[in-house]
Amino acid sequence: MENTNNQEIEIDLRELFLVLWEHILIICLATAIGAMAMFYISDTFMAKKFQSTTKIYVLNQQEEQSVTYTDLQTGTQLSKDYAVLIKSRTVTNQVIADLDLQHTYKDMANITPDQLAGMITVTAENDTRILSITVTDTDPTRAQDIANAVRVASSTHIYEVMDIEAVNVVDYANLPEGRLSPNLIKNAIIGALLGFVVACAIVVVRFLIDDTIKTPDDVEKYLGLSVLASIPFDENADPTYVSGGKKKKGKKKGKKATSSKRQNIPTIKNI
Repeated sequence: MENTNNQEIEIDLRELFLVLWEHILIICLATAIGAMAMFYISDTFMAKKFQSTTKIYVLNQQEEQSVTYTDLQTGTQLSKDYAVLIKSRTVTNQVIADLDLQHTYKDMANITPDQLAGMITVTAENDTRILSITVTDTDPTRAQDIANAVRVASSTHIYEVMDIEAVNVVDYANLPEGRLSPNLIKNAIIGALLGFVVACAIVVVRFLIDDTIKTPDDVEKYLGLSVLASIPFDENADPTYVSGGKKKKGKKKGKKATSSKRQNIPTIKNI
């Protein structure tokens, strides 16, 4: 029983593969359409985002010329405090006011300090006290301006709150050369995979729900009957023709048909 079942599964998989292979052109076309559609949607309708990064170094007052590993660990822990200060309401409100974001840009007319803080990411470099301030925005120039404004406002705020000597600039904000998202190539690949999967699913579903008998092998497989002979069927054949190439004679209607019948009756009687 196990061998029989395994054989039937292999036959089904083979048939399924052949059906997919028969529709390979449709599947390839759906894959290409999916890739092009996702590429177009990503490039036209999805919001483009850019990132600009500036870096600062916080110098403590008690630091000497030599810096120990303990100082680095302490500075790394303090970096979390600096990150909170950089994204604080004091800094974001100052940036909104300095750049006049609510009046300069229409899409930022209703921006709040919390929304601006969501555009800012603060990270600490590994085993250093260098802080990277990254701003993500839909406008590359505006992202650069906000990053520089955040650096200036946060430097003043950190100096006032923390017991530090100074906040030094490591890197000024850069003008983004390329967009962060959307990734057109990645989205096109996703669209191609979706088109491929959908096309294969449609072909497989149509194959599974199709229970019509098409070949003599289907009769033996599904009905358990042997086929003695098969008659070819031509859908384009003219039903008015019979074997021998002669056309069927249609029945005459009207008065002529009635008169012919009356003429035939006496003839039969005379016989």
